[in-house]
Amino acid sequence: MGSKSSSATVLVTGGAGYIGSHACKTLAGHGFTPVCYDNLSRGHARAVRWGPLEEGDILDGDRLATVLQRYQPGAVMHFAALAYVGESVAEPALYYRNNVAGSLSLLEAVRAAGIDCFIFSSTCATYGPPQQVPLTEDHPQAPINPYGASKLMIERMLADFSIAYGLRSVSLRYFNAAGADPDGETGESHDPETHLIPLALAVAAGDRAQLEIYGEDYDTADGTCIRDYIHVTDLAEAHVAALRYLLNGGTTAAFNLGNESGFSVREIVEHAARVTGRPIPTQVAPRRSGDPACLVADSTRIREALHWTARHSDIDAILSSAWNWYRHGAGEE
Repeated sequence: MGSKSSSATVLVTGGAGYIGSHACKTLAGHGFTPVCYDNLSRGHARAVRWGPLEEGDILDGDRLATVLQRYQPGAVMHFAALAYVGESVAEPALYYRNNVAGSLSLLEAVRAAGIDCFIFSSTCATYGPPQQVPLTEDHPQAPINPYGASKLMIERMLADFSIAYGLRSVSLRYFNAAGADPDGETGESHDPETHLIPLALAVAAGDRAQLEIYGEDYDTADGTCIRDYIHVTDLAEAHVAALRYLLNGGTTAAFNLGNESGFSVREIVEHAARVTGRPIPTQVAPRRSGDPACLVADSTRIREALHWTARHSDIDAILSSAWNWYRHGAGEE
């Protein structure tokens, strides 16, 4: 690490996005200065409220070098990625260019700047179809779409950079990030929106006519897919725990990040209707290719290694925070 670097300053790529903006707020709350680096292609400038915004692309090595020189961060959190599974199948070149080549560009800039702490936003999509549930970190990684494959390639790059160059990293394999900042300062705002909870809330609000349920013939109690929903604020706290772990000399590692409980699509619809007090009409549509019946995390390893626990695990609390954001904040972002 360079002699001028400050462990209190963290470069946050993709910090204007859904998860990145929550991470920036959480970093600031713990006394760190987040520097948001974002090309604003899918993020929102208004979501950058807890530190400076540096507009730039991770593929632009010169711009990265300039920003790293200016702020001398002690660590990097990397959220900048394209994250639509369907889009990755239709446009794999886009995903390999942005996610893989862009991450390599970032890693080379980080290495040149002498930074040795790196936290990566990975995904449970690196596992592919589960062989057993809940999933542990030892589950084989066999992604079935370009999005998951791109994230796995970055994990491999990080493992190799750790061995060759001493770049220590933590890869956090998310399950389904959900909810919004309890204070209502930032939240989920995608275009297009593909995530179940905001789509259900849009129906409750009258902004969509109905919610499509993709398949009701899965091997689950009600025939719909089961997923593990983790509150985005808990997810952000895990990133700070990973940062402290690395700053204290921790070695390269990967952790699952989930709530360890699953809810089916129909259960989410029922909870959302109860939280909002409004009906949510549904329409069954064909299955989407590559959707496993059940994805639930085993998060034992991160609890034990980083002393992290989910504090907003109640599904109604997650939905309430998202509903509050949808009604009062999303339109402003």
